[in-house]
Amino acid sequence: MDKQFEEQKFNIPTLKGISVKTIEEHLKLYSGYVKNSNTILTKIDEYAKDAEANAYALGEIQRRFSFEFNGMRNHEIYFSHFEKGSLTLGVNSEFKKSIEGEWGNFDKWLNRFKSIALTRGIGWAILGYDKSSKRLLNYWVDEQHLGQLNNVTPILALDMWEHSFVTDYQPSGKKNYIEDFFINLNWQTVEQNFSSAL
Repeated sequence: MDKQFEEQKFNIPTLKGISVKTIEEHLKLYSGYVKNSNTILTKIDEYAKDAEANAYALGEIQRRFSFEFNGMRNHEIYFSHFEKGSLTLGVNSEFKKSIEGEWGNFDKWLNRFKSIALTRGIGWAILGYDKSSKRLLNYWVDEQHLGQLNNVTPILALDMWEHSFVTDYQPSGKKNYIEDFFINLNWQTVEQNFSSAL
C-alpha cells in the first residue's frame, strides 16, 4: 500500500478572540487538505497508466496537488503556533537575534510582517528562512501556493483566508485578528522551526 500523509492532531487551548468554533471548523478544512493530497497522488498513479489518453486530467490534477499539499503544510505550521498557549521568546533567542540582524530591531520586523498580513485577498503572511543566503524573508502567498519561495523554509505562518477570522471578527476586523494571533502565539514553536531550518 502506498504511503499516506497523516493528519496531525493539535492540542489548542482557549484563545483570545479566536473562538473554539472557528478552530473546530478550521481543523475540518485542514483535514480536507490532507485527504485531498492523498487522493490526488492515487489519481495521478491511475491516470499515469495511460498518460496520453489522460493528458488533460493528469495535468490539471497535478497542478491541483501543490494547492492541496501546501494547504496541508501551511495549516500544520499555523495550528502548531497555538499549542501550549502563548509563550514568549527567550532572552537569548537565536531567532530574535536573527530578526534584529536582518531588520534592525524586532518591532520593525513585526510591523512589516503585520503590514504584509493586511494584503488584500486570500492567502498567507509567512516568515521563512532562506538556506542559500542564510536570511529571513517575509512574503505573501496567494491562496495556498502562489508565491512560495524556492528553498525557503516557512517558520511562521499566519492564515489570512476569511475562514480564519470572519466569524469572530467580521471582515472589517482583520487587523484585530492579526493582533490576537500574536497575543496567542507560542513563540517557542517559531524558535524551534527556525532552529530546524538552519
